Amino acid sequence: MTMAEIPSVLFVCVHNAGRSQMAAGWLRQLAGDRVEVRSAGTEPADQVNPVAVEAMREVGIDIAGQPPSRLEYDTAQASDVIITMGCGDACPVFPGKRYEDWPLADPAGQPIHVVRRIRDDLRDRVRRLVDEL
Repeated sequence: MTMAEIPSVLFVCVHNAGRSQMAAGWLRQLAGDRVEVRSAGTEPADQVNPVAVEAMREVGIDIAGQPPSRLEYDTAQASDVIITMGCGDACPVFPGKRYEDWPLADPAGQPIHVVRRIRDDLRDRVRRLVDEL
């Protein structure tokens, strides 16, 4: 990557309905147009988790308009950084990419106070990522 290129970050989890969507929302908020943001899931859900949407709205970030999408080879191949969250062996490995695995609880089925903790943990992790990029 040259200094003129914008880095691309891909967040991957199983359903692309909670953790990866919240992380992508934080990265869009904190990095603006300095980073290309993507998210995908190995088994995407039908909709974004409504409790995750609510938790992010509390901090002024709307993720409701980002429908879950399936992880595609081309998307991963075109990303500079791939961050996985709980998809284990279902997440493919692409040679030459920077990988990080963020072990986080799945917000699916969790009450709002638990999802808030996940949201805040993601905020801190994304801040560190922005500093590194």
